[in-house]
Amino acid sequence: MFENDIRKEKYILLIVYSGSEEEADASLDELAELLETADGIAVGRMKQKMSKPDPVSYIGSGKAAELKMSIMAREADGIICDDELSPAQMRNLSELLDTKVIDRTMLILDIFAAHAHTSEGKLQVEMAQLKYRSSHLVGAGKAMSRLGGGIGTRGPGESKLESDRRVIGKRIARLSSEIREMQRMRMTTRKKRMGNMTPVVAIVGYTNAGKSTLLNLLTDASVLSEDKLFATLDPTTRSCVLKGGQEVLFTDTVGFINKLPHQLIDAFRSTLEEAKYADIILHVADASDPALDMHLQVVYDTLRDLDIKGKPVITVFNKADLLDGTEWLKDTKADACARISAKTGYNTEWVLATIEDILQKSRKYVEYLIPYDKAGTLDKLHRYGSILEEEYLEEGISIKAYVPAGVAE
Repeated sequence: MFENDIRKEKYILLIVYSGSEEEADASLDELAELLETADGIAVGRMKQKMSKPDPVSYIGSGKAAELKMSIMAREADGIICDDELSPAQMRNLSELLDTKVIDRTMLILDIFAAHAHTSEGKLQVEMAQLKYRSSHLVGAGKAMSRLGGGIGTRGPGESKLESDRRVIGKRIARLSSEIREMQRMRMTTRKKRMGNMTPVVAIVGYTNAGKSTLLNLLTDASVLSEDKLFATLDPTTRSCVLKGGQEVLFTDTVGFINKLPHQLIDAFRSTLEEAKYADIILHVADASDPALDMHLQVVYDTLRDLDIKGKPVITVFNKADLLDGTEWLKDTKADACARISAKTGYNTEWVLATIEDILQKSRKYVEYLIPYDKAGTLDKLHRYGSILEEEYLEEGISIKAYVPAGVAE
């Protein structure tokens, strides 16, 4: 009998913090979830309260000696730091501990590499990884060599990661060209959607808040939805017909997370900017998460960084089925908010009704008498507007409706 289970790598989680211990614990909880998503196991934690991380070794030599003993006692494969380390910190900490050292950025990049499935997604992740590793090449030979295989090494093959800035620079230039071409194609698709006057609702939110589950429920789609961080990376657009007959496009976006590596924001900018060209932002938040307030703030900070503003925002507090109903939930930055459950369908009709209401407020009320020889116009009104009254008269079709300004003209 053969053992088929692959041994999971074991790590000790490390954080340097200056705020409250509760915030540090919450950040380590999330780091543990990230590690689990990358198929690793957290076998220990260490916290070091300092005004700022030590610039030489992140935690200081005294704490490093204590950490080394813990690594040996727990037979850990390495450590994972909750911040992005500088090349010097990575090298020095690796030498002090004589073990594999991974930072938060490497871990997230590793997860993105494992979960990207489309050509564009794979190119964007490879670009982010190369930029990160290029910035960490100087003096990092020993630290990088300790990585060996496993977590932190997925993505581009060794032939693409030679310790040669010139080689990596050429690969980055080539990837940039390919990604720009894909961005042009994405922009063409956006312009086509905008030309069709079909409203777009961008679904945004912290990772694992339930965005894909909600998309599946609202549009009868079959997008992968798992109880994992970054289960889906590739943006998905699906259509839905509202009660009044209006067609709407829902676009799911990459999940946000605290300390999202800037390399990923840059690489996925064209994907994340789907929200920039949307008519409405549908913000999905996990109401059952203890760090809800922080998650809400991270989403708004990321939207601000992407210069996405001036859009109507609907915030839905998802996973209401896990609550007892007494919690006070409010998003003061949203135009409307409510509790829902994408899993059970609770209150999701409210979501569609609110979207329809917001769209209607931005439309013009029109009355038309369409001659029968121009009856084809009726299809456009049904597709892009909300028909209030439709009457067939001798001289033509009498229509009363709310339509987008572009259609009215």
